[in-house]
Amino acid sequence: MRSQRQVVDYSLQKRAVLREVHSGRVGTYEVCDASPYLKNAARFHGEPTEALCPVCRRENLTHVHYIYGDELKQSAGQARTQAELSVLAMTLREFQVYVVEVCRACDWNHLVEQYLLGRDGVSGDDAANGAGVSSGGAAVAATATANGTAVRRRREARR
Repeated sequence: MRSQRQVVDYSLQKRAVLREVHSGRVGTYEVCDASPYLKNAARFHGEPTEALCPVCRRENLTHVHYIYGDELKQSAGQARTQAELSVLAMTLREFQVYVVEVCRACDWNHLVEQYLLGRDGVSGDDAANGAGVSSGGAAVAATATANGTAVRRRREARR
């Protein structure tokens, strides 16, 4: 997604947990503890991947995308598909996305990454081409200085 920003990748943490499990220092019952809500979200809103579960190696993992943000109101905390995320990214100013991988066979789950989405992240080039923000936002983005102070002032004025 073009407005994805501030990405935090948790792959090093995942590798550390898996190293502990495979060495026997941590039992699989401690890491294979997906809640019924997470398993249902994986079944109905998850997106299958090509990666096998690192614990049981029987089933492919499923990614579940949870969204949080002030503009979401009652929708905060819900699982959404990638298609729904792209629509929301162009309609909302900013929201946080958490991606959790889930194995529906053994209940392994781990936070994969988190990032921000929304209109505030659309670059000036996209805005000038009419791909994201209104014409007022495009004018401000086009006249922004190299350090972005004009854009920051405009956003503060809107709040």
